[in-house]
Amino acid sequence: MKHLFNILILVFALNVTGQELSVGIMRYYKLTGVKVSHNEGNYRVYGDTSEITGLWADQSIYLKRSGNGVKIEKGGNTLGTFDTVYFRQQKANSSFNIQALSGNKVRKYQDDLVIFADAEGLLTTVNEVNMANYLAGVIESEGGGGKHIEYYKVQAILSRTYALDHLSKHKKEGFSVCDRTHCQAYHSMLRFTPDIRKAVEETKGIIMLDQNLKLADGFFFANCGGQTSESDFVWNVAVPYCRSIADTFCVNSKQANWTTKISKSSWKHYLIEQFGYPVNDSVFGEYLYTFDQPARKAFYIAPQLGIPLRDLRVEFKLKSTWFSCHPEGDQVVLVGKGFGHGVGLCQEGAMNMAKAGYSYEQILHFYFTDIQLFDYFKWLFLKQEEVVGL
Repeated sequence: MKHLFNILILVFALNVTGQELSVGIMRYYKLTGVKVSHNEGNYRVYGDTSEITGLWADQSIYLKRSGNGVKIEKGGNTLGTFDTVYFRQQKANSSFNIQALSGNKVRKYQDDLVIFADAEGLLTTVNEVNMANYLAGVIESEGGGGKHIEYYKVQAILSRTYALDHLSKHKKEGFSVCDRTHCQAYHSMLRFTPDIRKAVEETKGIIMLDQNLKLADGFFFANCGGQTSESDFVWNVAVPYCRSIADTFCVNSKQANWTTKISKSSWKHYLIEQFGYPVNDSVFGEYLYTFDQPARKAFYIAPQLGIPLRDLRVEFKLKSTWFSCHPEGDQVVLVGKGFGHGVGLCQEGAMNMAKAGYSYEQILHFYFTDIQLFDYFKWLFLKQEEVVGL
């Protein structure tokens, strides 16, 4: 029985880490039709359970929502309407182009494609993709090219851990994760940066675990300005492995400092209307436009006023919550540091650490508290031993 359980766990692990992940793509569009064209390799195209046609060099296929199904058109001919259409590659790492009929942006993806009609009268497009190919596309979409390979290794581990921890996030919609930033940006297959592929391969199977040996969300953002934020300052939830730290690696980067001006009237109106700011109070009245934040805080002026800095950031579209301010004429001048929510890994800091010779392990342990880097397969066996009480 023990051996059978081990085999089942191993099969699951191989399916997730070595084979396919289902990713909802083109989620920024309300799709009523798409054009799928050849990029590399050959595909067989199936309508439900029957092979309908193929996709070879210089060929395109149009798929449109029709009634409750998906209509296939090729070469000016209608090939039928089906519940689900499958594009199955004939050789590993084949790729296709996909374009919304209502847009000009062409995207390229590797491996397989599934298209079906959803309940909202639209099309859902799903890339069934090898995990390594997915991670390579995510890292290039999230971080771009020209970075040190140790930074790409960091992103590979964070992205792999996130994907494995959110396999059911979009289950009701027919896929695991999507291509938008609330999952992970996945705008294309890897196209321009070979070091990303190498980074994914050299960290194969490595995941990040928290103190309780659970998959850890690797939160990241652009620049912390010199200090990361406590997680509960941003989300009201304490994440033990995301603690505030001093970070000098990003302070000379382009997004470390910022300044903006907001009209006094807008500032005052928001604080009064949303939080009942006591403008006539003998203590707090004079500080309406004046705030000093030498280190990151959670609230404007004082906690008892109940004005979260995160709310000010959203309302006034600020780059971060770390700012001080003072009045100047009819405006409030905000002088800030950093770009992003500030919790977890500072991307520009991590990039600079990699350039300075730090390894991916050192970078992750610098930004995250008491985490462990672990092999996914070994972790699965530990988990199954807990379940069966071995």
